[in-house]
Amino acid sequence: MDRLKGKVAVVTGSTSGIGIGIAREFAAEGAHVVVCGRREARGQEVVEQIAAEGGSASFHRMDLTDLSTVDALFADTARDHGHIDVLINNAAGVGLKDGRVDEISLEDWDAMFASGVRGTFYAIKAVLPYMIEAGGGSIVNIGSMASISGDLGSTAYACSKAGVDMLTSSVALQYGKQNIRCNCVRPGLIVTPQNEAHVPQQLKDVFLSNIEVNRYGNPADIAHACTYFASDESAYVTGQVINVDGGLNSHAPTVAQFRSAGSRTW
Repeated sequence: MDRLKGKVAVVTGSTSGIGIGIAREFAAEGAHVVVCGRREARGQEVVEQIAAEGGSASFHRMDLTDLSTVDALFADTARDHGHIDVLINNAAGVGLKDGRVDEISLEDWDAMFASGVRGTFYAIKAVLPYMIEAGGGSIVNIGSMASISGDLGSTAYACSKAGVDMLTSSVALQYGKQNIRCNCVRPGLIVTPQNEAHVPQQLKDVFLSNIEVNRYGNPADIAHACTYFASDESAYVTGQVINVDGGLNSHAPTVAQFRSAGSRTW
């Protein structure tokens, strides 16, 4: 349980869902975790939960729409802990409007990109000087399977997450010689305590008919992948974008229909 021992890890958006799962696993693996987000009371609850489990964590308020809080996050973390080894870019806006191309206003499009890719870009830009000074680090971006192919809606979200994929490759290329690695994890359907009541059963059934491991994902599934990328086990891995989706995107889109029809034709 010491895969991240001695490391200082910043996990953005770690006051709910996937972010909490990542923060808890990192702490269990020996890292000091900086929990951050907009909701201080909720962040303190996560810190207390980690402490009760024997881990080390602290909270720092951060809001991607206020870049001064991003700067302060890294400056304060470096001052208090001496170094920043890992950045998990998990934070993203919620409740933003999306839809078909003809339905999205430019304001909604810009808001989605500000949340989905601009914030990720700025967090990386802000942490780079600290990682360079420390002699290296690991950056893990949380992307989305939405970036892989077209969708009936979610146009702006999908395009912003496709930008995260390319940003991952660019950072890996540009800073690899300075011992900074950058990888991306694309979650599939992840059911969390926060979203479970809002995911319709019909949607779950559609996904499950295409998922190959007979269950939905949970935050721990994403946390496991992030732990690998954050640890020295992945020292020779950078610029990679991996799907953690139970095999959802590993096959032709017609598999579920052919399976229900009892056919092996793909």
